[in-house]
Amino acid sequence: MSALSGFLRPSTRAFAAEAKRVPGYSRFDLFHGYFYSRFVFFYIAVATGEHWLARLVSPLASKIIGRHGSDHVSSATTGGQAFADTYHGKVVPLEEATRLVTVNRDIDLGDLEHVIPYAKARELVLKHPDHIALLQCPCRTARKNPCLPLDVCLIVGEPFASFMLEHHPNRTRRITPAEAIEVLRAEDERGHVHHAFFKDAMLGRFYAICNCCACCCGAMQAHRNGTPMLASSGYVSRVDEDRCIGCGDCTDFCQFHALSVVDGRNHIDAQACMGCGVCVSHCKHEALSLVREESRGIPLEINTLMSSSLGVR
Repeated sequence: MSALSGFLRPSTRAFAAEAKRVPGYSRFDLFHGYFYSRFVFFYIAVATGEHWLARLVSPLASKIIGRHGSDHVSSATTGGQAFADTYHGKVVPLEEATRLVTVNRDIDLGDLEHVIPYAKARELVLKHPDHIALLQCPCRTARKNPCLPLDVCLIVGEPFASFMLEHHPNRTRRITPAEAIEVLRAEDERGHVHHAFFKDAMLGRFYAICNCCACCCGAMQAHRNGTPMLASSGYVSRVDEDRCIGCGDCTDFCQFHALSVVDGRNHIDAQACMGCGVCVSHCKHEALSLVREESRGIPLEINTLMSSSLGVR
């Protein structure tokens, strides 16, 4: 890499330099991280089956996934590495998503095993968190009839934001934290779910907030098909039966199909509910709320984590 450094773009050199500081991050990981970031639209199009090459790659991917865990569950429960361990998202309600894009200092929250229930890619390290790039959603751009708008993915912190801006200038633009909040709020109004994404090749840490719809999102697609790429927020929705009139308006916004109207009242499938809070903000009668559910894990709440002195810098 050193021999080529003079020919590499500044953001590529910055990514490689940061990679050297990550324990256990191999040359293969570096190549994977570069390839994923540099060709993210191609990468996701193949992964979601929308690119014609997916027909050729799919058998190999199936073998790799099978080798790492045929039941597709996280190694946190099986003891062996699974596909979802390497690339996954944590559901975060709107309030917490806005806090992730308004952190005003660098932080290093190390290994969040108690929050991110996967064996890999579970560090929340933010360097220059006010550096945010707004990227066209690779999942949406891969679809024939995508949801709009396309530019809804937030790449947060360095070296990730600069890499995307430098390598995808026509599909990315730099935005302020205030503008990022507006993106989050607009997507929430559209009924889309906020996920904090982690990836092993992306230095094993958090790098993006994606605003996802079930019809376009590759991770939600994989999750529905048995690969648990998404972790619950740690909350579930609850119905106030005195307020609920059974109008069913909220069911149209549930991306996880956890809501249904039964006998004139809203019914919540607690197992299907991921605690995103979208239904809460779309209930005109304030009949829904999020409540903590211990069995669904610990929330990714940045202020709580920072105040608990887990390596704040």
